[in-house]
Amino acid sequence: METLYCQGCGAEIQTTDKNQPGYTPQSSLEKEDILCQRCFRLKHYNEIQDVAMTDNDFLSMVSTIRETDGLIVHVIDIFDVDGSLINSLPRIVGDNPIILVGNKMDLLPKSVNKRKLMQWLRSQAKENGIRIKDVFLISSTKGHGMEELTNQIEAYRQNKDVYIVGTTNVGKSTFINRLIKQSTGYSEVITTSYFPGTTLGFIKIPLDDHSTLIDTPGIVNKQQMAHYISPPDLKAISPNKEIKPRVYQLNAGQTLFFGGLARLDFIKGARQSFVCYFSNQLPIHRTKLENAEHLYENHLGELLSPPNEKTLEKLPNLTPSDFRISADKKDIVFPGLGWVSIQGNGASVTAHSPKGVSVSIRNSFN
Repeated sequence: METLYCQGCGAEIQTTDKNQPGYTPQSSLEKEDILCQRCFRLKHYNEIQDVAMTDNDFLSMVSTIRETDGLIVHVIDIFDVDGSLINSLPRIVGDNPIILVGNKMDLLPKSVNKRKLMQWLRSQAKENGIRIKDVFLISSTKGHGMEELTNQIEAYRQNKDVYIVGTTNVGKSTFINRLIKQSTGYSEVITTSYFPGTTLGFIKIPLDDHSTLIDTPGIVNKQQMAHYISPPDLKAISPNKEIKPRVYQLNAGQTLFFGGLARLDFIKGARQSFVCYFSNQLPIHRTKLENAEHLYENHLGELLSPPNEKTLEKLPNLTPSDFRISADKKDIVFPGLGWVSIQGNGASVTAHSPKGVSVSIRNSFN
């Protein structure tokens, strides 16, 4: 019998074990586009079922790319560069050439300087030992930048296979669907979802008679905020439209809470603007620094929400990081959430984030 693969996640289709990847009822084999039961329920009911695969299973599968000869397209989330840039990429893909694609640019405020953002992405890749051929900013949802990227992929690949690589939840499947629709006119070839880890195997889409576009399983990075929060909370912190900057005039001794998932204390410095770039749905709460601990202990999950109850079960404790900002405008970056721009002038701040999700500082893009 011919080996069949799920059109949604790439798992080999089987009809014997409901608990293993690729299961589908015998009756579904007669359909033209076969989905495993997991992808069928994900597509039609937005339900996710656990599968018996570990993070290492995914990593081992993706690491076979180093034995091939192709172009690597590394898709990252502009709002979670620390969490979505794969440090181990050179080890995974070997000597294959890499281009870096920053997704979700349609969600950036118009004030963001795209040139500075691209320079920063280059420097982040270099810091992590990733040698890249080029950088592109795109929106897989809206299609911005996709035509240029498609043309450049064609130029760079030199008739070789193209591997799309990324961590979970960076919009990789939406990106591939957009790429395929532009090239072939077919829609919704790959299953898309808010849930991490929905692709279980290599999904191969022919580009021409000799080469293939290959969607790879999302690599799990435990430093991503997405792994500590429930699906409803993930929706709340994931921007779905252009971010509206929220400006707070703070004196030293004041605190901003971003839901109950992160916090920024203004320890010392002159009164100044703190410009916050987060999902429009994420509540921001201002309070006095002296009241912050009491507020957090007594109102987490209520006034300070998200997290909801499900998230509270697995969310690590917040841990502090201290920063001093001298003259130049800086961004304090909360991976997977957003960032706060501060003018500086000698300001001292303490940023609190879940343990394992490290806050960083960079030159401002505005």
